[in-house]
Amino acid sequence: MKHLRQGLIVLGLILVGWWALPANASQAASNSDTFKVGMEAGYPPFNWTQTDASNGAVQIDGSSAYAGGYDVQMAKKVAHALGKKLVVVKTSWDGLAPALTSGKIDATIAGMSPTAERRKTIDFSDTYYASQLVIVVRKDSKYAQATKLSDFSGAKLTGQLNTYHYTALSQIKGAIKEPAMKDFPAMRVALESGTIDGYISEKPEGISVTGANPNMTMVEFKGAQGFKTKPEDTDLAIGLRKNDPDKLKINAALAQISQKERNQLMTAAVAQQPQAKSQGNWVVSLLKQYGGMLASGTGITLLISLVGTIVGFVIGLLVGIIRTIHRSGSAWRRGLLRFVDWLLSVYIEVFRGTPMIVQAAVVYYGAAQAFGWNMNRLAAALVIVSVNTGAYLAEIMRGGIIAVDSGQFEAAHALGMTHLQTMNKIILPQAIRNSLPAVTNEFVINIKDTSVLSVISVSELFFQGSTIAGQNFQFFHTYLIISAIYLILTFTITRILRWVERKMDGPQNYNLMANQNQVTNPKTSLTN
Repeated sequence: MKHLRQGLIVLGLILVGWWALPANASQAASNSDTFKVGMEAGYPPFNWTQTDASNGAVQIDGSSAYAGGYDVQMAKKVAHALGKKLVVVKTSWDGLAPALTSGKIDATIAGMSPTAERRKTIDFSDTYYASQLVIVVRKDSKYAQATKLSDFSGAKLTGQLNTYHYTALSQIKGAIKEPAMKDFPAMRVALESGTIDGYISEKPEGISVTGANPNMTMVEFKGAQGFKTKPEDTDLAIGLRKNDPDKLKINAALAQISQKERNQLMTAAVAQQPQAKSQGNWVVSLLKQYGGMLASGTGITLLISLVGTIVGFVIGLLVGIIRTIHRSGSAWRRGLLRFVDWLLSVYIEVFRGTPMIVQAAVVYYGAAQAFGWNMNRLAAALVIVSVNTGAYLAEIMRGGIIAVDSGQFEAAHALGMTHLQTMNKIILPQAIRNSLPAVTNEFVINIKDTSVLSVISVSELFFQGSTIAGQNFQFFHTYLIISAIYLILTFTITRILRWVERKMDGPQNYNLMANQNQVTNPKTSLTN
């Protein structure tokens, strides 16, 4: 009973800490002195990530990197008109709308069109850039000479997820509509590898990609030969929360920017976007140019996986101990143990039965929308990975405890040891040692699974690598380096924990005789 109370107290403290964390880590987006703008920072020439403040770039919130591009320059003008300091929040495309509606950011300036579907959730300012749709293809493709949409009959085409670009594919009769892709770097990789024949984009992005990659070109259309669009489908506007009080001020600020100035800003953005330096060895070149971003992403990945595994191990150990307590004693005690076991079973089934990427979106965005808890991204990532890992390790630790021979429990109780003493002195050392290979495996899985946290824009290794590939267009080289870093991390962690296993095993040549004088020759004993 004493052990039960202690376990419940510790578990309660963990749960209280979990729910209290958002309040402690709260960062209100709507601050009177700042204008928080969300963007991908990976969609040149509209927005990209760079390593310095050149060309008017703005430092990304919570990062040593900077955001540059047309969207950043427009954001600076709007922030100045509002009399606020611009803060750029790097956010994945899928996370822009949830971040806005949950109050984590004040606006989205990320090449977003004010479609009717989006207007159901958020408001938009007036247009800040008028664009037109093009199709990006490989220069050696038979579609490179196309002049009208019908020329793409039979072509494998795609567009970005949750955009009008993908919807516009239905206007091309006979085209093979491939699944929508998460972002432009993914589409560029698919195009370069030959998985698709082309993707729908906007003219500035087409200019950007063809300027950086000589193997690609864009197909423009004239008049009725091209896409039939409405301004709300192709024009770009600033996304705002419903009934935003600053909407009129933002529209007034945009009205002060002439079309000539907007064209100049776009021309400058196309010219200033980062270019990959390919002189000499490509590995050295990439590491020299983007080594800081890769090192930062590696550090975040290692931190999240390490803390998540350690905290998850503690959670799993506590849950495993509580679920293996023998149900004896009074009816009240047995009923309480049954209820606690059911509660912990629900926790295990929920977190083992749902993908971590869904858990991340629910915890980070859902908590903000439902309860107003604006968790820090890193704090949210640590909570998600820890609780998810705890659910898996809970069953592993329970199995490790059950695997210990029941005779050891009986022997300990015969000696007058309490349940807590039995667990601490006899059972847990064996259970932990037996479970260590599974814990090692969970650590390795966590290192790789941190990549799904890109859904809440945590700047881990994969998120940083995708950003780099999206602006240098060296997809194979960049992802090869990322793969090597993941392999080094997992290989090193595995070897370290195997060394720990051997240390826990102790020496292999045990001498079971406590008194060496007891070892005698049987014949000598008979003679004496």
